[in-house]
Amino acid sequence: MPELPDVEILKRYCDSTCLHQTIEAVDVYSSRVIKTGDLQSELRGHSFEATARHGKYLFLHLDNDKWMVMHFGMTGDLKYFKLADQKPEYTQVLFCFDNDYRLAYRMPRKLGEIRIVADKADFIEEKALGPDVMDDDLDFQAFKELLSKRRGIAKSTLMNQKIMAGIGNVYSDEILFQAGVHPRKKINELDEDDLHELYSAMRRVLQTAIDHDANPQELPEGYLIPHRSEEEECPRCGGKVERIEVSGRGGYFCPQCQNI
Repeated sequence: MPELPDVEILKRYCDSTCLHQTIEAVDVYSSRVIKTGDLQSELRGHSFEATARHGKYLFLHLDNDKWMVMHFGMTGDLKYFKLADQKPEYTQVLFCFDNDYRLAYRMPRKLGEIRIVADKADFIEEKALGPDVMDDDLDFQAFKELLSKRRGIAKSTLMNQKIMAGIGNVYSDEILFQAGVHPRKKINELDEDDLHELYSAMRRVLQTAIDHDANPQELPEGYLIPHRSEEEECPRCGGKVERIEVSGRGGYFCPQCQNI
């Protein structure tokens, strides 16, 4: 699933490709992903002028001060291209610009969504999203306060978008691995040093992923993500990576490096 680093890369991709271009047409191949209104009437004649991100949501600011919100479900991404015969497979929505270029919103599984909203902050509040985990305002003290009354387990807490927005199944595994915290460790059993290590690992892991274009194979040696399989060895200690079920999600960890 696209998580915060993936969506940040898509944000930067939009910044470098599709801004300040008049939208001439919107072709919708799957109405299932459209959650509000008629995209053609909402977007035709307008342009994307800026982008923003909150957690796993990408926001494109329109020249009429509205926002188009994109969520990428389990498998979504974007592709900017020129020739019509280059349209990617699994394109669900196609934005056509006056410079003859196109932006494809593509996903093999139709689990994402696109909607037009009047106000970004209102949408975030409506979705009850917690603060973006990479927001400058989320310093360690704010992080500690968010977790101060929590009794859940570590992996589920990191993935709870109502507590903090942006972390999913894959990066929660990496953050916990780097912090040396077992996925089933209860948050209220972590002392301040543990919480500080968890916070530092969270910020470091996500920034490192962004710096490497959210490409798992480009991550530094010592990262778990390229080894998320029961057949793999732990990149730190050489022990066997194990699979674990947490709140219905399958994760991976090293039982030697991450004690309960």
